[in-house]
Amino acid sequence: MRIGEIYRPGEFGLSFEIFPPKTSDGDAALWDNVERLALLRPAFISCTYGAGGSTRTRTVELCQEIQKRFSLPATAHFTCLGGTRAELREWLALARDRGIANIMALRGDPPAGQSEFRQVVGGLKNANELVTLIKAEFPEFGIGVAGYPEKHPEAADLEVDLVNLKRKVSAGGDAVYTQLFFDNASFLRFRDRCDKIGIKVPIIPGIMPILNFAQIKRITSMCGAALPPGLANRLEAAQEDKDAQFKIGVDFAIGQCQDLLERGIPGIHFYVLNRSQACETILTTLGHR
Repeated sequence: MRIGEIYRPGEFGLSFEIFPPKTSDGDAALWDNVERLALLRPAFISCTYGAGGSTRTRTVELCQEIQKRFSLPATAHFTCLGGTRAELREWLALARDRGIANIMALRGDPPAGQSEFRQVVGGLKNANELVTLIKAEFPEFGIGVAGYPEKHPEAADLEVDLVNLKRKVSAGGDAVYTQLFFDNASFLRFRDRCDKIGIKVPIIPGIMPILNFAQIKRITSMCGAALPPGLANRLEAAQEDKDAQFKIGVDFAIGQCQDLLERGIPGIHFYVLNRSQACETILTTLGHR
């Protein structure tokens, strides 16, 4: 199923995001967790594309394996850092020929040791250019794009960031998947601004259940998401107790998701960090069957 076909009236689009493990033990753990996530009947599972294109082929292989093992649609992340235009086309053809139906089209983060994005010679500069390429030459793909309720860290301000998002959607993005956030008000303001500027595709909130305090501090510092002081204080006070941190994070995510559901979201995209337990608990509590 293509992304554009998922969020129909009366339907709820659940999705999970994983990343390619770096070890054989990580692979084994991933498949155990994906098997459990598959039981939650997601519309798709997406797999990230490493910084600088470091998992170029691995991403496609994992997506292909997800589809083979679990008969679930997979979405492959892809970035402008994949290479020249010719190399980007080659990768997209590979994904298409391996049966991948959806692409998460992103500009991409700089590789390790690089502080800013550098356009590949002969390549693309922005995600909207990548969406344009996919739409023009590989129209069979569904296309997801990224949105930032609290602004992309590199954007001058919220309005500039929103204009950039509209370019991606106008180029052919079928749905917007947001960066993680912990303040629902920021998402709701973002959704309203999208509507006012003429972005009419589904806006899917990205939710990351907190597993431990040190990890979430590191993640939020990189992506620019704000951690509410009250939540941060509770996590910090429990940072020597992994089980307590997990419970605090999961309970917060349950409340966050419940509120969003009451406000009519068309789906949720969970950043699961290759683990299933938090999402199993959240969705069971919310009555997902």
